[in-house]
Amino acid sequence: MTRTKTLLALSVGIVLLATPAWADFRMERRLALEPGGMFTLDSHVGAVTLTGDSTSGATVTVTSRRDDFDELFDLQFEEAPGRVTVTVKRRGSRLRGFWSGDWFDDNTHFVIHVPSQTAVSLNTSGGSIEASRLTGRLGMHTSGGSLRVEGVDGNVDGSTSGGSIRMRDVGGDVVARSSGGSIDILGVRGSLKATTSGGGIDIDTVSGELYASTSGGGVQVRGAGGRVEAHSSGGPVTVRFAPGNGRGGVLSTSGGGVRTELDPSVALTIDASSSGGDVDSDLPVTIQGRVASTSLRGNLNGGGAVLRLRSSGGGVRISATR
Repeated sequence: MTRTKTLLALSVGIVLLATPAWADFRMERRLALEPGGMFTLDSHVGAVTLTGDSTSGATVTVTSRRDDFDELFDLQFEEAPGRVTVTVKRRGSRLRGFWSGDWFDDNTHFVIHVPSQTAVSLNTSGGSIEASRLTGRLGMHTSGGSLRVEGVDGNVDGSTSGGSIRMRDVGGDVVARSSGGSIDILGVRGSLKATTSGGGIDIDTVSGELYASTSGGGVQVRGAGGRVEAHSSGGPVTVRFAPGNGRGGVLSTSGGGVRTELDPSVALTIDASSSGGDVDSDLPVTIQGRVASTSLRGNLNGGGAVLRLRSSGGGVRISATR
């Protein structure tokens, strides 16, 4: 089957509202896409809401408060076997959009419905992205807003240069990167890598390995099911390991204290030190080395994987999981 490519003319599928409720421009397009296919959006502008809920076919609705949207942007839809691609490009110089502020507001909004069994790639330069109810892999990037994910049974790779990240109920591995906001994640059944330079990190229930790093806030982890690396230069680090988790890791901060909660029955080798406070443990660690009250090296239940704890901005506290 040959690849078909449709370039929408301004008069096709456009509805201009004389007295809009909120949009001066509206376009809706339905495209052929069966479950198991791939959907891609690459846009110079706009916020995005994508939901996996149809049995077949993709529906794309574009709204904008700008009545001159059709003068500023070209919309291109491509349909091929197992694939749909939507491209929105600014006409003329991209600097025009930068100086007018079109990239960084919510004047344009894409509402997209696809089959739940769809691999999705979303890229926008102008707003937030929300995605939910998918069973395929999800990639998402925005230069101008937040990321929101819920109910995705697949791997997720998300990055933003201008906002926070919130994810709930992800069945695969997750990568979450932000240059300008906090990260809040709950329920990851794979591994997780979360990094930000602009806020705190709050994580609850991750089954696999976890890496979290921030230079703009603290790190708090609850229900860590695998090895943990958690680092902060802007706040405290607190990690609660799940029952039975003796995989160890590295917890460090230069902006506060370090606190960890462990299952007292697991076997670990503890290596803890602080230049900003005391090191205290409620667990029966067999001490191999201790310098005053600022360091502790020893074994829990005979030793095992290494758990290294470092703080230069506060104390270190080791206690039993509650």
